[in-house]
Order: sequence, then structure tokens, then C-alpha cells
Amino acid sequence: MKKKKFSILQIVLMAFMMLLTLTMIIPLLHILARSLSDPALSPSMSGLSIIPKGFTLINYEVLFSNKNLVPSIFNSIFITLVGTIINIFLTITAAYVLTRPNLVGKKILMIFFIVMMLFDPGIVPEYMVVKALGLMNSQWSVILSMSVNVYYLIIMMRYFEAVPPSLCEAARIDGAGHLRTLFSVIAPLSKAGIATLTMFYGVLRWNEYFRAGIYISSIKKVPLQVILRKFIVDGDVTTLIGTQNLLNYNELAQLDFTALQYATIIVAIIPILMIYPLVLKYYTKGVMEGGVKE
Repeated sequence: MKKKKFSILQIVLMAFMMLLTLTMIIPLLHILARSLSDPALSPSMSGLSIIPKGFTLINYEVLFSNKNLVPSIFNSIFITLVGTIINIFLTITAAYVLTRPNLVGKKILMIFFIVMMLFDPGIVPEYMVVKALGLMNSQWSVILSMSVNVYYLIIMMRYFEAVPPSLCEAARIDGAGHLRTLFSVIAPLSKAGIATLTMFYGVLRWNEYFRAGIYISSIKKVPLQVILRKFIVDGDVTTLIGTQNLLNYNELAQLDFTALQYATIIVAIIPILMIYPLVLKYYTKGVMEGGVKE
């Protein structure tokens, strides 16, 4: 068996990609290492340190003793799951309708969607609509205000258009209606696109803080990202109220708040990192190969 030879250009490109990957991985490993380090030693760690100094879970114990953190995680999970399901269902059904060859007014609808994508009306009209619907201080205000992303809708349309029309015609001859054709023929052949957009929608939902900070006033209903922003960006240490049962004030003062912020970041990104392996398996080649013989 002959060994594969690499050209100089390929070696340079691989070296460049490895360096680029390190610039992304090392900061994450540093954040993880400092969050697991002893508060007395973690301030001395350099930005390239990826090994914890004096391993301890005190930062995570402080976080999970916070009476607001755990409920905010469940709020984020609820908003992400329900919101993503609504996003995908509406995107799939809208993409199916807009890719039908005999749709009346298709060009007008597409122009309308593209104009809405390019010229965002802004948060003020959206706020007025949410308030008029009585959704203020409700998690549904965040879920329903981001139901469809036009850019993702166009991507889904491209996937649906790649499905051979003869498959849809065969399903129609067999008596399948539009819903049966969509969910039994087109959607299974577009798994890669659906999985990709599900991941994109899920990431957007999980990272949402702007609308939640405006529409939801109750601390018991806000998602994790609002707590995260108050603590990390605004430096609001009052988010640690409730840790007195775990630490006294002297012990709390000795904590490395930067490491505590890093621990909060780790808690926030772990659920998203768990999604990627579930999505990658759908990136397969030749899904429709042999489906139709032209």
C-alpha cells in the first residue's frame, strides 16, 4: 500500500488550520482550567495556562447554590426546546409551500420575505406587538417573537428544491397529500439541512438574552443568558445572593470572581457542545443516490 504524499501547499494549509484551531481551543481550555483552580492560585495563571492549579469545584458549588441559577437553566432549556420545535416546524412548512411549482403569488411572497430580512423593522414595533398581545413577562414573548428566520427559510428552500420532483409526483400518484409528501418524502431526504438548521436555531435560542431582558422582568422566568450577562458583562455580584449557606462573607471575599465568571461560561456552553455530536451524524453523502433513475 502506497503512502499518501502531501504537497508543500497542503502541509502549509494543515499547519495553518492547526494553529487556527489552537487559537480557539486554548482559550476554552484556559477558561475550564481556571474555573477548576484554587481561588488563591487561579489569579496567577497566565492566559495560556490550560492545567488547573489546585483542583477544586468550589466555583461550581457556589454557582449551583445560587437560588436563581438552576431555575434559569431550566428556563433556557424550555425556551430552547419549545422555540426550536416551533422554528423548525414553521420553517419546514413554509419552505415546502414556497417551493411548490404552482404556488400563486410566489414572487410577491419572496420579495416580501427578502425585504423583511434586509430591512428589520426594529425592536420598538415588536415590543408594541408583544405588549398588545399581553405577552409581557412571559417566556412566550421570547419564543413567539423569533418564530422564523428568513435566511434559514431560504436555506431550507434550497434543500427542498434539490429533491427530485419525480419523487413528489410518485407520492401524489399513490394518494399522498401535501403533509404526507412533506413529512414522508421531502423531509427524510433533507435530514442534513433540517439537522443543521435545528442546530442553528437551538444555538440562537440558547444564547438569547436581549429580548428576554426586555420582555421578562421576573428573575424566576429569565433564561440563563440574562443571569450570565448580569454577572459577567455588567459585573453584578448580587447574582451570588443565596451562597451564604455555603460560604461566609470572608470566604466569599476570597473567591476569584474571574474564575467564578469562567465557571458560569462553562455551565452555559456545555449544553450547546452536547448538540454537535447529535447533528454531525446527519452529514452523510449520497442521501438521494439511487432514489430516482432519470
